Amino acid sequence: MIRLQLVSLDGLKFDDDVYEVILPTMDGQIGVMPGHMPLVSVASRGVIGVRRKATDRDDMMEYFAISGGAVEVSDNKLSVLVDEADASDEINEQEAQKAYEMAQKMKAEAKDQVSLEKAQSLIDRSSVRLQVAGLKRRHHRQ
Repeated sequence: MIRLQLVSLDGLKFDDDVYEVILPTMDGQIGVMPGHMPLVSVASRGVIGVRRKATDRDDMMEYFAISGGAVEVSDNKLSVLVDEADASDEINEQEAQKAYEMAQKMKAEAKDQVSLEKAQSLIDRSSVRLQVAGLKRRHHRQ
């Protein structure tokens, strides 16, 4: 087992022993399992997938939408420090869809680079939240 600690600015989001963690980094998606080599990396905005036991099917995985941050692996411990982390149970798909649509509108109406970048950031955040909500919905249907 590997100990996963997921910490956001709101506090500890996850702290437990797990079998596998799949997470987005600047160099692409990586999987971390027991015995993983030491690593320090940059997490990118995206989805973290957590498999608690080796026997857990894909539809039993837990998901988190994260913003960028830092990743450290050492001695069977994975620390992920991010600005934001939302568990799939915390995401309302309809609200995330509305936020996505509003961000798209903001981007279309942006008059300067700062407004454009802010709108794009909101689009990216909403998009990841929608992705996690969709994974939750599909897996609970099975």
